[in-house]
Amino acid sequence: MTVAAPVTAAEVPAGYLASLGTSRHDVVVLGEVHDNPAHHDAQAVAVAALAPAAIVFEMLSHEQAALVTPTLIGDAAAMAAALNWAESGWPDFAMYHPIFAAVPTAAIYGAQVSRAEAGLAFDQGAEAVFGAGAARFGLDMPLLPATQAAREAAQLAAHCDALPADILPGFVAAQRLRDARLAQMVLIAISETGGPVAVITGNGHARNDWGVPAVLAIAAPDVTVLSLGQLEAAPDGDPPFDLWVISDPVTREDPCAAFLNGN
Repeated sequence: MTVAAPVTAAEVPAGYLASLGTSRHDVVVLGEVHDNPAHHDAQAVAVAALAPAAIVFEMLSHEQAALVTPTLIGDAAAMAAALNWAESGWPDFAMYHPIFAAVPTAAIYGAQVSRAEAGLAFDQGAEAVFGAGAARFGLDMPLLPATQAAREAAQLAAHCDALPADILPGFVAAQRLRDARLAQMVLIAISETGGPVAVITGNGHARNDWGVPAVLAIAAPDVTVLSLGQLEAAPDGDPPFDLWVISDPVTREDPCAAFLNGN
């Protein structure tokens, strides 16, 4: 494994992402707010600088990732069709294509947790759904009470404070499954390509305190990880990333309107 350059938690200065190729980390987790085009532009810049051997996408299944080739990447429309992106529920493929195109020779890995799997994790727990190897990723152990409470509070806030308390543990279990699946695919990518590996995922999974970096610290403590969060407002204190970017928010409908209207 490589020796990581020292990192001090900090807001990223202008132009920093273009220099990420000097980071010398095995894994760079690039967070995003999914529907913010600026975040995907930044990820593409970072990936081009890193020139990773592999890229792990939260948005792709294993089967979809297997379809991606440099030739397919060369035709954005054909790629979107091959991946059935329009039916995926993710934002416009035009936002994501430049990330693939930044290093078209990188091996592509999919870490998507299906809705069915997430539903099972909600009901049965992450360990039962993950299967063999769950203990390596910490899924056999309950979270510390303070961490469980913090994660439930985050899920409640993300759902407009409109969820009953008794179902919040299920949401946390589903997120733990997603974190573990991403970490699992990162380690497979390192094993098969030698790394480095870039990870394209939501900010929640990029968090150092309980996201992919935290799971990798359990599963493979010798793997060096750098996390980048992309925010839409100045944080109160230091957010849970090694580095972070603040960009303008996008105009979007109020996600809480349906709850407030009683729908």
